[in-house]
Amino acid sequence: MSSTRPEARAPRGFQDRLGPAIAAEAELIHRASQAYERWGFQRLDTSAFEFTDSLGKFLPDKDRPNEGVFSLQDDDEQWMSLRYDLTAPLARYVAENRQGLPKPFRRWQAGPVWRNEKPGPGRFRQFTQCDADSVGVPGPAADAEIIMLACDALEAIGVARGEYSLRINTRRALNAVLSQVSSSGSQSEEERNGTILRAIDKLDRLGTEGVTALLGEGRLDESGDFTKGAGLDAASIERVMAFVSAGQSDNDATVMALEKAIGNTDMGLEALSEIKAITAVMERCGFGGDRATLDPSIVRGLDYYTGPVFEAELNMTTPDGKPLNIGSVGGGGRYDDLVARFTGESVPATGFSIGVSRLITALEAAGRPLLGQAMGPVLVLVFDRDAMGDYFELAQRLRNAGIAAEVYLGGSGLKAQMKYADRRNCPVAIMFGGDEKEKGIVSIKDLRVGKKKAQAIKDNETWREERPGQFEAPLDTFEKIVAETIAAEV
Repeated sequence: MSSTRPEARAPRGFQDRLGPAIAAEAELIHRASQAYERWGFQRLDTSAFEFTDSLGKFLPDKDRPNEGVFSLQDDDEQWMSLRYDLTAPLARYVAENRQGLPKPFRRWQAGPVWRNEKPGPGRFRQFTQCDADSVGVPGPAADAEIIMLACDALEAIGVARGEYSLRINTRRALNAVLSQVSSSGSQSEEERNGTILRAIDKLDRLGTEGVTALLGEGRLDESGDFTKGAGLDAASIERVMAFVSAGQSDNDATVMALEKAIGNTDMGLEALSEIKAITAVMERCGFGGDRATLDPSIVRGLDYYTGPVFEAELNMTTPDGKPLNIGSVGGGGRYDDLVARFTGESVPATGFSIGVSRLITALEAAGRPLLGQAMGPVLVLVFDRDAMGDYFELAQRLRNAGIAAEVYLGGSGLKAQMKYADRRNCPVAIMFGGDEKEKGIVSIKDLRVGKKKAQAIKDNETWREERPGQFEAPLDTFEKIVAETIAAEV
């Protein structure tokens, strides 16, 4: 066996979490789920692993190992991969159970997903998503419903109107433009269009100049790496960029600009009709430009979208007034062909996903945590190691009364125990020494009062004399007094 000790470190892009972070995630999912269920969606859970051929090859990061997923081979020599989103497993579930499911099938799901991508600020290789999807319903009404639900979910989480923007586009409009472009080189039409989509998807990061280069021969980045482009000619690049830049200050003006950019083709007219139908339903229900806007630059990175697509971004600042640059915190769209991979039959579907981990990171960066500091347990202090039975009995009585309690099991003295209580954010400390036992009482210290008074009392002697927040309670009823102490406002 090797004598070399492994370095204790988490892999890049993965993070460990303690109680407060886990509680914040649970709270966000709870708030979002309330919105989902108000709209009639039911919960579903699927397994973390799927057969790799079930997932398909849809990730945008094509240059990563295993097409951007984490994979392993089982005993039957079949490849399995950790799910990279919750939509592909949904498609497999629907295909596998379609005979017994209600039609349409409306489900929501929350859970971790894994992507073999380069990590960065707010970008992890394991993160949590919270999705809602409607399977079996074609048409713009279903798309409008999903977009409105996304708005409702964000607002239920605590992101107010004006603090987020849902940016909407449709792949059909972009496909109408792509049908009118020409290119040089050996790429197939599918490969070329994929390159164009990935280029447009980088508009926010690379700007117009960078995307224009990727639509042409390619782009040399700052590190000297060259990314091959789509090979479009100058006229085609101009047509694509005119479409991407067609977004205006309001949805009606954007539709007019799109009519010019798309051209008078059957596919283009169909796309425009779809956009108008979606915005009409939304505006009728009060979901106007203050919540969702048309933006032709939105394409979404996943290849399986076939119709409307949208992304949610935050319009928030940090406490010192700097804008948050955290990227998309959610998005979705229509994917009518995903279930057909299994059944051979087209099944219309539309949905969206909230990036839970990224949204929590963004809210905390904006000084808007979902939860305040979590309250720790009541701490029973230890004065005499021979009296551990007494301390555990006190703690158990508190637990029986529905109060979280812990006996200090470290080997330190009273000063260190109080420091531990502060780090755990304990509301109350219980003291039961020889004097208390003899008198049949318990000394209770309200640590929150003590912390507040400490800001005003600077003298140690005064502190010892006043003992702020400390009082006595009868041993036989101390649980009730502890409960009242915790419930009291400080």
